[in-house]
Amino acid sequence: MSQELKRTPLYEEHLALGARMVDFAGWEMPVQYAGIIEEHKAVRERAGIFDVSHMAEFRFFGFEAKDALQRIVANDLDKIDELGTALYSVMCDEDGGIIDDLIVYHTGDLEYLIIANASNRDTDWEWITSHLPEEGVEAADESDRTALIAVQGPQALHVIGELAGDGWEPPARFTIAEAGLDTVPTLVARTGYTGEDGVEILCHVSQAPALWRALLSFAEVAPCGLGARDTLRLEMGYPLYGSDMDRGVDPVSAGLGWTLGLSKGDFIGREAIVRIKEHAPDRKLVGLTVRDGVPRHGFSVLHEGTEVGKVASGTYSPTLGHGIATAYVPVELASPGTELEVAIRRKTAAAVVTRPPFVKTTSLNASAS
Repeated sequence: MSQELKRTPLYEEHLALGARMVDFAGWEMPVQYAGIIEEHKAVRERAGIFDVSHMAEFRFFGFEAKDALQRIVANDLDKIDELGTALYSVMCDEDGGIIDDLIVYHTGDLEYLIIANASNRDTDWEWITSHLPEEGVEAADESDRTALIAVQGPQALHVIGELAGDGWEPPARFTIAEAGLDTVPTLVARTGYTGEDGVEILCHVSQAPALWRALLSFAEVAPCGLGARDTLRLEMGYPLYGSDMDRGVDPVSAGLGWTLGLSKGDFIGREAIVRIKEHAPDRKLVGLTVRDGVPRHGFSVLHEGTEVGKVASGTYSPTLGHGIATAYVPVELASPGTELEVAIRRKTAAAVVTRPPFVKTTSLNASAS
């Protein structure tokens, strides 16, 4: 393993647990511990924890912070005027191409926190800061001093409540709040990438190992790697940057039109996106159910023997017991129920266009708030 790879503050913890480490976006990260399927089921049935400290954290403060970010991200920050609230958004270039998808948190008076993808940290930081006004906004890249741990699953909030102690109330969905967890000062956001209820916890890198061990002291909590994170997110149809979207894809084609605040006024990429909406995109990202075989990224998608697209994301669904995928196909083939095929090695497997999520019922659906 190359020594040039970056390591999170939990690297030694992963080794102690026998994790299989891989290169992910320039980081040495755990892909699995006990096994992807076992970890996947632990999250669906109990609780799992993920080290996502490779993600990027940017903080913006000042009288002009909101207006500046309103122009940079596509969603409408008026939706999170209340302190502690958050929203999911894409960030586009002038042509409507997706630079990244991210979550924006309103963390204080005149203050916003953005969590972005690890692979896009430098690109995002350069793009955002180059579009800030000369005065009125202070920006800080806090990625190197911030650890991020996700706790996901039907028992996740119970575990966090035990560590937080008496009087703690979980934040509402897509909100963030301060909490002391087993003496560690944290920010707890009720967000996640698995489709289960749970939280993502930010703390200082120096205190991440102590928090990790405290979470693992609960019998119902299993350490989970990137492999299970990918199967869990794909079962929900959550997009992955670099597979389901990139700079060459617009939010409308990617099925992310719901993240666009077109009525808020101008933002970077708005004109191009409006044109795309008016004329309708040529292709659309769809879900595929594949019962005989496991589709993988890059496999050909066929219609009546002719290639019409490529698999964007594909995997075996541990919950459903068969293959699932996403792919960009011509809009005339994008309706649910449309029959396609996927070329899997030397055979073709039947595929049916399916509206995500592939897994319909999770603890997130059952959560009251």
